Formats: sequence, C-alpha cells, structure tokens
Amino acid sequence: MNATVKTAMALLVAGTVTAGFSKAPQEEEKMSAKMPGMEKCFGVAKAGSNDCAGAGHSCAGQSTADASGADFITVPGGTCDKLTGGSTTSS
Repeated sequence: MNATVKTAMALLVAGTVTAGFSKAPQEEEKMSAKMPGMEKCFGVAKAGSNDCAGAGHSCAGQSTADASGADFITVPGGTCDKLTGGSTTSS
C-alpha cells in the first residue's frame, strides 16, 4: 500500500473509534440526570476531571480550576454531602 492509502485508512479507523466517545453537551447532561441513584456534586472536581457543563465551557473535562463551585462530578446519591467542599447546588 502506498502512503496515501495507509494515511486514509488510519484516519478512518481513528475517526470511527473516537466517534463513539464524543457526545453533545446536552446528551451528557441528560445522561447524568437520568442515572438512578446518582447526583451532581459541585465543588469537588479536579481541573480537567469534571463531568458536563460549568463556567466558561460546555462539556466534560474542560474545567480549569480544582474544586470549582460551577463544575460537577456525578457521584452516588448521598455521597456529595460527605465530601469536603461538596454541594448538590452550583455556586
């Protein structure tokens, strides 16, 4: 195979693999809200480890500060109140 065909095949495989991992922000928001027994916990996510939405961005992994009150992670129900700095409401 020539280099052009190899490159095209590599891009096709990479696009197929990553397509399954990208979700629209609205889909991720709906997903976390529909997970039974789970709750959003604001103020405990590490930078770059948030679930969806937040101040100045629209999706997972885009937080720029640790423990931002505007960013959340999804945790089992009743867990958030036990975490230092955790809140079930955005600040």
